[in-house]
Amino acid sequence: MLLPVTVLLRRADAAEVIGAALVARAGGCGHRPIGARLGVPAATVRGWLRVAAGRLEAARGYLLGVAARAGVDRPVPKALGSPWRDLLAALGAATAALIDRFGSVGVLGPVTAWQVAAACSGGRLLAPGWPSTEQQATGNTSCP
Repeated sequence: MLLPVTVLLRRADAAEVIGAALVARAGGCGHRPIGARLGVPAATVRGWLRVAAGRLEAARGYLLGVAARAGVDRPVPKALGSPWRDLLAALGAATAALIDRFGSVGVLGPVTAWQVAAACSGGRLLAPGWPSTEQQATGNTSCP
């Protein structure tokens, strides 16, 4: 079954809702206030944040690889002092590169960063085993 870019594999909430939780976490909020703000149980948000926390650097590297492959002369975002903010910066770079390459409007309307995250991960952004070691190796942008 094919998933639309608005959802993630094995998750009941839309990618935009999960993305809003990750953005709030990057801003310093905990799982309880995030859950209350989004109308999602705190335990659900805690689960999203736990899974994401375990793969921040791997996902960042993968998204930087997407940006490097899709964009022309895209600079690597500077480190922002927080792995959460660094992940969001990498997602922003990948989104900008893909929009520059393919345009800002997709089948579902304007392309959002969380649609890019869902599409780049094949809907597996929070699923077990993503990104795999092969995907991480291709996402390395440190070599010229």
